[in-house]
Amino acid sequence: MRVLVTGAAGFIGSHLSEQLLAEGHEVIGVDAFIDAYPRAFKERNLAGLLAHPGFTFHELDLRTDELAPILAGCDAIINEAAMAGLSRSWSDFELYNTCNLSAVSRLIGAAKVAGLRRFVQISTSSVYGREAVGDEDEATRPVSPYGVTKLAAEHLLQAHAANDGLELLVLRYFSVYGPRQRPDMAFRVFTEALIRGEPVTIFGDGSQTRTNTYVSDIVRGTIDGLVSGAIGTYNLSGRVPMSVRQIIGLIATALGVTPVIVRAPERPGDQQQTAGRFDRASKAFGYEPAVNPQDGIARQVAWSITELAKR
Repeated sequence: MRVLVTGAAGFIGSHLSEQLLAEGHEVIGVDAFIDAYPRAFKERNLAGLLAHPGFTFHELDLRTDELAPILAGCDAIINEAAMAGLSRSWSDFELYNTCNLSAVSRLIGAAKVAGLRRFVQISTSSVYGREAVGDEDEATRPVSPYGVTKLAAEHLLQAHAANDGLELLVLRYFSVYGPRQRPDMAFRVFTEALIRGEPVTIFGDGSQTRTNTYVSDIVRGTIDGLVSGAIGTYNLSGRVPMSVRQIIGLIATALGVTPVIVRAPERPGDQQQTAGRFDRASKAFGYEPAVNPQDGIARQVAWSITELAKR
């Protein structure tokens, strides 16, 4: 299968591209490098991919550049590209609107020109709102502009699926962690602070819980969903709900340190609980998360130690 992966230089996109290649697929990677962190981080993610004969990379902005030529001959799109992060979405809505919604509209248009029907849209537990607990039938009440734009993209794609025959698979990811995590994401922030011997800041009282999902489980679910031909909306989540304080404790244990925790006010748009049920994904394409939090955190800690040594 020839697959276009947007956001291919990012945290999840780079892992996904590598696994697709390992399984014999051809990957056309796209990234615009517009994130609010150093380009060098994403270039390191790409290094191994660029050496693979089955990988072709294009530095393109989905919002403005010509897209139809790169879709020629592709069998599917996996749209990993997005402007992520809750806090910035309050202060720069236009960036989130154009990256998370307008870019999707342009991808749909390019797919029509190329005659491509299979579209995998990566969404988020943030569409459910403050309490993301349950299955895909739970009400969607996003409490951040980020969540609003991601839900709007789902609705836009569903409109095209209903009217144009788009074969749409929407995957709602729940709190993904692991090596190459973005510098602003909690696991990486906590880990790097503890490595440097600095206090760890938590927002609120630290009782917020997440069913965090290790990146290899997310990649496995995404590829299996793609090749199965499944359509519809599915949660991809971890199994074990853990509080922020429990997560910090596991990271500290992996590093052999005692954490110093500093509290800050709760941030607007933060979720209190996420506990996604993934029964439908299990039935449709065999999704079963395999990595437990202790092992996953140990792997991310080991990667972070190596990553910090490169700076």
